[in-house]
Amino acid sequence: MLYYFTLVCAWVLALPYLLWISFKPKYRNSIPARFACFKNPPFPSGKVWIHACSLGEVKALESLSKELKTPLHVSTITQTGFNAAKDYASQIRFLPFEIFLPFWVRPHRVLVVIEAELWLFMLLFAKLRGAHIVLVNARISDRSCENYLKLSWFYKLLFKNIDAVFAQSGVDEERLKLLGAKNIQINGNIKTALTPKITKHYTKPKKQVITLASTHEDEEELLLNAISPLDKKCVYIVVPRHPERFGKVEKMLKDYADKNNLRFGLIGEVEIEDFDILLCNRMGELVNIYAITDISFLGGSFVPNVGGHNPLEPAFFNNIIISGEHIFNQFALYEKVKNIYKVDLKEIPNLMSANLKKAQIEDSNALKPVLEYLKPLVEKI
Repeated sequence: MLYYFTLVCAWVLALPYLLWISFKPKYRNSIPARFACFKNPPFPSGKVWIHACSLGEVKALESLSKELKTPLHVSTITQTGFNAAKDYASQIRFLPFEIFLPFWVRPHRVLVVIEAELWLFMLLFAKLRGAHIVLVNARISDRSCENYLKLSWFYKLLFKNIDAVFAQSGVDEERLKLLGAKNIQINGNIKTALTPKITKHYTKPKKQVITLASTHEDEEELLLNAISPLDKKCVYIVVPRHPERFGKVEKMLKDYADKNNLRFGLIGEVEIEDFDILLCNRMGELVNIYAITDISFLGGSFVPNVGGHNPLEPAFFNNIIISGEHIFNQFALYEKVKNIYKVDLKEIPNLMSANLKKAQIEDSNALKPVLEYLKPLVEKI
């Protein structure tokens, strides 16, 4: 009761901020759905409910959905995750804030939760209503481990409701045990089973294509300064991670192009071959760009506090991958890819003149043990 009362108080105090932020395009649908259940009714009772946070996690579960061959209910937190789930889910919802979950959760035979989406009332009421709960792709990063351990008493309550855990590594297994997890198997990262889908085919320029992928605040300028002067025998494509930064990055790149006598354009509006530096200001295009890329600078790794991004997609297209050293959220995936160059910014000029090897994904059967566990549960239904 104290936990619920505390959440209600937090919700009331946050209402003015939630109202304000709901006017931003990024949150226009998700905030009202999550914090007021607006146009976000409960799932009907069903077979399999999958919960994932955002785009990367939702996409990772697509392979799982194809193998289970049963209608899936998918809940998510973000708009990008919601949109990605449309590719395979029979029904999609935003997961409401916890104060609504006791009244929102409906009976399901199986609940699959990915990575760190550990919401007490989601787990508790799914279990009370008959769900067999499985946590997949479980991991605890070096950076977050201490915080988890400080609240180990709380996580032990959570893990009482979870029947099985599939961890990404042996280190994750040991950390999860300290938090009360049981029935743990190590199977790696199921994202390695995901085959990137090209949705638009761009003509590959005759020039070498260098992509600054999934960049965050300040990374574009840091990388361009490290690479400068830009080689006019190459085409440079910048793909910011978050759409709310598109306008800011476009202005910065225009100014940079004018200052350095470069031709600037927008992906999808011009011929890539005819320009020196381009901005991708559209969501869902990164895989299409990796398909024509020779060298990828993997963003989120050259600035602290992000922890890196998934290297599997550029590796699938055999890009040369150059990464920063801040990859604390992606250690397990980096171990699955050969020939990633992890460098400091000041090392980039020398690296660009070296004979670099293309990245390659090592074989992985990470999805197989998860499917072997889930299929008997689903077939009983």
